[in-house]
Amino acid sequence: MSVKRIRLKVYDMTCSSCEKRVERTVKKLEGVKNVQASFSGQFADIEFDEDQCTLGLLKGAIRQAGYSTEGSKGYKFIGIFIIVAAIVLLGINTGSFNMEEKLNSASYAVLFVVGLITSLHCVGMCGGIMLSQTIGKEKNNRWDAVKPSLLYNLGRVTAYTIIGGVIGAIGSVFALSLAAKAGLQIFAGVFMMIMGFNMAGFRLFRKLHFKLPAITCKPVKMPRTPFLVGFLNGLMPCGPLQTMQIYALGTGSALTGALSMFMFSIGTVPLMLSFGALSGLLSNGYTKKILKFSGILIIVLGLIMSRRGLALAGVQTGPLDIMASVGGTNSNTSANSTDAIKATIKDGVQVLNMTADVYGYTPRVLYVKKGMPVKWVVDVKQLTGCNNTIVVPDMNVQQKLQNGKNVIEFTPGIEDIPFSCWMGMKRGMIKVVDDLGEISASSSNADGIDASTKSTAESSSQTKASIYGNDISKVPTERLVRKAEVYNNQQSLAVKGIGYEFEPLVMVVNRGIKTKLTIDLSQLDQAAGSFLILNTKTKQIAAEFTGKEAIAEVDFTLDRTGTYGIYLNEEELLGIIEAVDDVTAVDLEVVRKQFLK
Repeated sequence: MSVKRIRLKVYDMTCSSCEKRVERTVKKLEGVKNVQASFSGQFADIEFDEDQCTLGLLKGAIRQAGYSTEGSKGYKFIGIFIIVAAIVLLGINTGSFNMEEKLNSASYAVLFVVGLITSLHCVGMCGGIMLSQTIGKEKNNRWDAVKPSLLYNLGRVTAYTIIGGVIGAIGSVFALSLAAKAGLQIFAGVFMMIMGFNMAGFRLFRKLHFKLPAITCKPVKMPRTPFLVGFLNGLMPCGPLQTMQIYALGTGSALTGALSMFMFSIGTVPLMLSFGALSGLLSNGYTKKILKFSGILIIVLGLIMSRRGLALAGVQTGPLDIMASVGGTNSNTSANSTDAIKATIKDGVQVLNMTADVYGYTPRVLYVKKGMPVKWVVDVKQLTGCNNTIVVPDMNVQQKLQNGKNVIEFTPGIEDIPFSCWMGMKRGMIKVVDDLGEISASSSNADGIDASTKSTAESSSQTKASIYGNDISKVPTERLVRKAEVYNNQQSLAVKGIGYEFEPLVMVVNRGIKTKLTIDLSQLDQAAGSFLILNTKTKQIAAEFTGKEAIAEVDFTLDRTGTYGIYLNEEELLGIIEAVDDVTAVDLEVVRKQFLK
């Protein structure tokens, strides 16, 4: 007898359960004395009798278990990860394509997809348990054939959901503290990214994992009641399941945690139900590749959760957030974002008006004077699951919002004050300055303006005086709002550009009628450029023209009612066109209240 000890590279192991699977499979070979697999090192130490077993048989057994002894080319998955990360990072900080918002609104769908993909891992690890509940059962009809599988999966889903609720409830205890909630989400996000990197095949974090108990998925000494077996199976630890449990913990809510785990578990059901049919179609090697993509999804979810935690902690992470926070609070600060307003002072109190709707908070940059009391009015137009609580980390404020006007009062110090929704998705900044008189941002409630355009109805990036003076409330309505003149089934409007503003700011026209808009750009500071007339909701372009220091005439027809913006170079909003059914019935004072203070 010639006993030999070798170390074989074993690729594609993603957790400690994979170690047990490799060990069980190799130990079945005749002549194998001992096997010790290492997930973090991606190898297996094998002691075997050369007279009874060969290297080829050992490698074949490892491949049969669903793993590889040859290094795979992972550049494709690295490329996928880079692309996904780029889309997420760009989407987070661009108004036209908010990937993070889409992932948030479809977070349960994303969890379902993660469950669908990681169910390949479930089949490989514990598919035998389900088969043990179906094979040998007496089948008198179709119901008898599918009943064991349905009960088994119902048990798993029930266990996952209960675990999610319990863990989410534990997270809610920590969420009582704003700092603890931020820390919990950051921890959960980092942990998910580490697990995602491990699942995707990256070596960097393999040594950073929790060693699970040596619980294997062997169908022995377990009650042959499918529902109970499935329920107990749901309590068994594994890598992807641990990751989702951390996600549930980070939600800080029993209900949200339970729903998250429920959607994840539902995603694992289709493949488990059709395991018998699909197991012959998909090779183990192929399922491992798909599992790597699941790891990339986990990384994306981890990035989003950790960024939310950082936002709750008051840390600005995006390029635009960082740019908005630089420059200090000196007196020369100007409102260099078109999505900005400054406070108005009434009876020694600064008043800030902000709108909350499905797009988040508008405007997202607000200027106040240091040391003077502030009355911050948040007008909720549409309450959502994201914007229903506003969080101000520096003041340790978590304000639950209601439909209508909500008031937050405080006195600013010298530091800028970041704020966000409770999820950290919608963010903004209160800039503290020495003198509001040197800030050119004008007041606007931005009603009807999509926050993703980063524009308001009367904001400016200029530092020179406004043609409307310092108090727009004293300007006559006829200067600010104007109706189109209708004649012979067409209508006309005249607008003048002076300095950096239009007069009037708001124009009202009939929908469905040809409009001739005459714009005098001869006195506009920046006349040269591309002008767009854009529907602020649908983003459809109604008309476009190239400006110069002259009079421009634009013909167009607005087919639907709603708010349209006149934009310079796709970003600076100069005026608003409101399309209505009957312009003669419009009260200009009502229009003024809708858009202007």
